[in-house]
Amino acid sequence: MKREDFRYAERLRVRWSEVDAQGVVFNGHYLDYFDTVVSGYWRALALPYAEAMAHIGGQMFMRKSTLEYLAPARCDEMLELATRCQNMGTSSLTLQCALFRGEELLAHGELIYALADALTNRPMPLPASLREVIDAYEAGEAVVRVHVSGWADLGKDAGAIRSAVFVEEQKIPVEMEWDEADASCVHAVAYNRFGQPLATGRLLEHVPGVAKIGRMAVARGMRGSGVGREVLEALMRKGRELGYAEVLLHAQLSAQGFYLRAGFTQRGPVFEEAGIGHVEMVRSI
Repeated sequence: MKREDFRYAERLRVRWSEVDAQGVVFNGHYLDYFDTVVSGYWRALALPYAEAMAHIGGQMFMRKSTLEYLAPARCDEMLELATRCQNMGTSSLTLQCALFRGEELLAHGELIYALADALTNRPMPLPASLREVIDAYEAGEAVVRVHVSGWADLGKDAGAIRSAVFVEEQKIPVEMEWDEADASCVHAVAYNRFGQPLATGRLLEHVPGVAKIGRMAVARGMRGSGVGREVLEALMRKGRELGYAEVLLHAQLSAQGFYLRAGFTQRGPVFEEAGIGHVEMVRSI
């Protein structure tokens, strides 16, 4: 078993609270680690777990977990957790998990889940739609598609994401969220293979030759998955197609790092919009 055998992995720093009297990670924490990487795997599939299960009409229940310890992990070590789908049965899903220090395999195991009907708790077959997503991801295919269109096509889904993120989560007044520009500008919405909307943004003209990107929002369960970057890239591609040479945006301070990694630079001081700190950022396209 090698690190390159896994498409999905995430980094982990061992915390002091996870180390036992022997100075190594207590054995029970490895199951916590594996549960954490499985949560990340659902995000990598572009399937926020609660919404995906609601779509399927079922729930995943743990049936069996196995662990094999090969070498100890210690406090403050940087490790990689990896997982992949090993098998899909009629109603079961087997995930193989592994913990690496560099190329060294420290522990590995299997987690077997059974899918049951959400109302009756009776076993139900894995739906073809879920099998297709998992097979596509493990084959290296994209599991997210971004649609770019107008408000008539995308307004319902874009509006739902923006309401959840800006109005409900960030408490921005409803009257500040919606404006007449929505009807005329370009919108982008990212969807998973279930057709569920995950992230959105819009693009409009700021001044001739310069476009403005705004209303960038990602569903809570999908943040950090890369879906926001896909929406941003789609909007910048559309900006280039429309002949713009530069794009600017007003980034919330909490998202400044996201835009810096996408090649934007800060221009001007911090200011407030809707009571939230922002900074203007720009890049050529």
